Amino acid sequence: MKFALAPAAALLLTGTAALAAPVAYDLDPSHSQVVFEYSHLGFSTSTGIINGVTGKLMLDAENPAESSVEATIPLSGLTSVATKLDEHLFSADFLNADKASAVATFKSTKVEPNGDKEAKVTGDFTLNGVTKEIVLDVELNQMAAHPMTGKEAAGFDAETTIKRSEFNLGKFAPAVEDEVEISITLEATKAE
Repeated sequence: MKFALAPAAALLLTGTAALAAPVAYDLDPSHSQVVFEYSHLGFSTSTGIINGVTGKLMLDAENPAESSVEATIPLSGLTSVATKLDEHLFSADFLNADKASAVATFKSTKVEPNGDKEAKVTGDFTLNGVTKEIVLDVELNQMAAHPMTGKEAAGFDAETTIKRSEFNLGKFAPAVEDEVEISITLEATKAE
């Protein structure tokens, strides 16, 4: 979930004069996604994508460590390598949930800037009714006026790894890899 580290990096780049107080940004669900991948029986690497991530970033230029992020990942936006697998992921073997209403969430608890464009963002990740602390490695892509809207915007990439068994999703492990690599890309616009 790459998106969590971005707030601190964005603050470092903008300087304290430009953002004297914390500034709120809304995630753009049309340009914010989560991509996951795992080894399938050692033969292939399977991938999936979840579109439509929503949430809010609070960027504090004077004290980047006080920045925060909250995100909701709608599992209704999940698409894997096959329609039958999509259906299976929501069965009793895994999520045991209605695809239309299932969500995952992330709420940061700590932001640790690391240079001008990177940060480690620690937070509570909730998936399948289980909440675990995870750490996102976040990189700021760009912070500038959006060329299409003219509004102040920021873009980030982040990554982390989780074990699906820790979220009661461990069916077929270890044949189907327990560790899932997650890549996140987020685009956010200054809130009005």
